[in-house]
Amino acid sequence: MKTLQKRSRWRYLLPAALLVLAVAGGALYYFGRDKQPGYMTAPVSRGDLETTVLASGTVESENMVSVGAQVSGQLKSLKVELGDTVKAGQLVAEIDSLPQQNTLRTQTAALAAVRAEKQAKEASLKQAELAYKRQSLMLRGDAASREDFEAAEATLQVLRAEITALDAQIEQAKIAVDTAQLDLGYTKISSPIDGVVVAIVTKEGQTVNANQTAPTIIKVARLDRMTIKVEISEADVVRVQPGQRVYFTILGEPDRQYPAVLQSIEPAPESIENDDSTSSSSSASSSSSSTAIYYMGILEVPNPDGKLRISMTTQVNIVLAEAKNVLTIPSAALGTKDKEGRYQVRVETGPNTFNEQWVQIGLNNNVQAEVVDGLTEGQRVVIGEQVSAAAAPATTMRRRGPMPGMM
Repeated sequence: MKTLQKRSRWRYLLPAALLVLAVAGGALYYFGRDKQPGYMTAPVSRGDLETTVLASGTVESENMVSVGAQVSGQLKSLKVELGDTVKAGQLVAEIDSLPQQNTLRTQTAALAAVRAEKQAKEASLKQAELAYKRQSLMLRGDAASREDFEAAEATLQVLRAEITALDAQIEQAKIAVDTAQLDLGYTKISSPIDGVVVAIVTKEGQTVNANQTAPTIIKVARLDRMTIKVEISEADVVRVQPGQRVYFTILGEPDRQYPAVLQSIEPAPESIENDDSTSSSSSASSSSSSTAIYYMGILEVPNPDGKLRISMTTQVNIVLAEAKNVLTIPSAALGTKDKEGRYQVRVETGPNTFNEQWVQIGLNNNVQAEVVDGLTEGQRVVIGEQVSAAAAPATTMRRRGPMPGMM
């Protein structure tokens, strides 16, 4: 009976033991492969390489003018619409000119009155001159008193002075008339430049008040040439300079590169316009430490097809250095650097065999690096390690609980 029980027990324990051995063997197999990762490699190839400073920019018009009113009144008519192309001197708006016409008539009448008054004084002057001559002759012949002579002389001098004063009044009246004519002319507003109407600020029928500031009627801008203001960080501005080649992209066409040249770099950030000159140095240092500082670089680019529009955002690349048709490898392949400036790389010499060697590197943009010496085209270099996909089941198996029959 005991023999039968032992045979029955082994009949159940033997399959369980075999299963445990199979699981242990599989785990050892997968664990062994886990400890021997493969390597990712990349070829040494020829290509173009450049190092750039990346910045963001905003498109602006090369020349945008706010066309305003120099006199007050109701905007009687607007001659243009948004997007219209205008020429320099073209009439774009008219302000109700009746007040200015009345002022001109009033000033013209005042000028005429002063001139008439002068004519009357000139007639009195002639009479006074004759009286003075007559009194002078009579005084020499003792036919008149000196008192009468002096009175005639005083009257003559007074009239001459009054005519001089009237001459001054006439000049003032002329200036008033000219000013009234100018104000009347200002009721007709014309474009100062060739361009496109990019904004209409004042609507037809509105009343404008030019007593304090000149109100803007429309804005006209040239769109055939655009200016791009580029924000260059203080960390990068020391590496760029006017004359460097630039290319930029816009959000609507990320694959099209627009070429340009860096024209200039402003000497101070735009925030200086808002700085208070009376602020203490401590507050200035606190502000500078908490605020990013950007210097504006200026690009001027043609816009013949009109795709560049005001206030567009651009991604700008300022080219610091470039190399054409040179040997390149991924920057990830570079290892330690020695005192001579050489880098250590691992080169594939055969199946699963690698050799370490030193190479001289030129340009390096942290993506690709130029190989100056130490490698030849076609060789493969190690850029990283990869874990075998077969290790995943082993990991999963290790996390499972005990198998049946192992208790």
